[in-house]
Amino acid sequence: MARGGARPGAGRPPLAKNKIPMAAKEMIAQVAENLGGGERMLEWVKSDPANEKAFWTAIYPKLLPLQVSGDPDNPLLTGITVTFVKPEHPDT
Repeated sequence: MARGGARPGAGRPPLAKNKIPMAAKEMIAQVAENLGGGERMLEWVKSDPANEKAFWTAIYPKLLPLQVSGDPDNPLLTGITVTFVKPEHPDT
């Protein structure tokens, strides 16, 4: 038996796409296009400040990458810098 008790070859091969979400995404894209696509969405966003807030907070972030990676020749630098400052007293 394979690791974890699973049968060899059971399930999708590594990195294989799940067909159900792909089909669902295609159907949703088709419906969106039939409802007016980008132009209709823009009208909706502009029609109410609450819609614009929903666009920027719930819809647009779905387009952003979940993980940020840097260029190997120009790596991302991360860190925290703490600077201690002596408080100024009026008497000194």
